[in-house]
Amino acid sequence: MMNAKPSSVEEYLSWYSPDIREKLELMRATILKAIPKANEVISYHMPAYRTTEVLVYFAAAKRHIGFYPTNSGVSEFKNELKEYVTSKGAIQFPLDKPLPLQLISEISKFRAAEAQKRAELKAKLKKKKE
Repeated sequence: MMNAKPSSVEEYLSWYSPDIREKLELMRATILKAIPKANEVISYHMPAYRTTEVLVYFAAAKRHIGFYPTNSGVSEFKNELKEYVTSKGAIQFPLDKPLPLQLISEISKFRAAEAQKRAELKAKLKKKKE
């Protein structure tokens, strides 16, 4: 199961038991509501949300749901994430606790704004060169 590459987020979600799927669906709905312009894709075998770049990913693990908002998404919210296990670009939300939906939403919005700024900067630099 873990080596298979899902062709869609629906397929990915279908691999999990109803209790885990419910949490994954909640993650998905929260992210899509926070960043409605993002396209839902599969990247690195996980659900991912992208605009000009991939903003956030999530995946189920044995005891947690991994949320991957890249390095900046973790470092920017380090105070809010004190109670969670984190690493450079990852956050672990334990399966036995409610998901911090507000925090997931804020981190997703932060990443969308960051990507937007980066895209605008890139466009400006490109124009300068022309």
